[in-house]
Amino acid sequence: MSDRNSQDAKKSARERMRTERQRQQRAASRRKKIVIGGIAVAVVGAAVGISIALAGNGGSSGPLVVPANASGPNGTVIVYGNPDNKNVLDVYEDFRCPVCDKLEQADGPTIQQLADNGTYAIHYHLATFLDANLGGSGSKNALAAAGAALNESTAKFKQFHDVLYANQPNEQDDAFANTGHLLDLAAKVPGLVTPDFTKAVQDGTYKPWAGKVNDAFNSSGVSGTPTLKLNGKQLEVFDSQGNPITPDQYTQLIQQTIAAK
Repeated sequence: MSDRNSQDAKKSARERMRTERQRQQRAASRRKKIVIGGIAVAVVGAAVGISIALAGNGGSSGPLVVPANASGPNGTVIVYGNPDNKNVLDVYEDFRCPVCDKLEQADGPTIQQLADNGTYAIHYHLATFLDANLGGSGSKNALAAAGAALNESTAKFKQFHDVLYANQPNEQDDAFANTGHLLDLAAKVPGLVTPDFTKAVQDGTYKPWAGKVNDAFNSSGVSGTPTLKLNGKQLEVFDSQGNPITPDQYTQLIQQTIAAK
């Protein structure tokens, strides 16, 4: 091969190499754009997924509706008895709490009787923390249904409150999560099951309110249920064996606490 031909061949080879490098650079650039675009789509997709997940876990949807006859800050307290009574019995409960039920079965009628005769007014502070502890939504659903009863009247709330405890399932059984079951229990309260009450329970109208009531409980400083305080003084309503005190002992405790005020 002549020198001229050799130089032409080398030049041609260099041209082909340069062209190939340019082609590879363009291809690499395209691949980079595709990768970056894919990452952007994935990030956007992930963000949408997170938003959906958060929306799904956001608790009860809908506006905050406070039941008629609710009292206290933001309507988070339920007052049974004369609201102007100078003596106040604060009762902290969770409808799924078996110890609350134990106290209710032993002393519930006496606790109510002393409110009915004017000894004190009962201020109920209800919680739903057992839903988180045990799983499920029975505490909140029962409280929301109790809110629908409160919307009818304080008396209807108290009757439904008592029915819920009289029919409390085992704490591991989330039976109160069943709306149909709550409506069946509500039927045990004469005159409670009206079309408005039924719709409120089925629609979960008072679930956002139940969340606010639980928030107020969490801010109260009370760490467990049941807790009873008379005029701010915590009452010892269980003996050393963990059994509720008798109705006579409860009445005497109330009298002594009021006298010592």
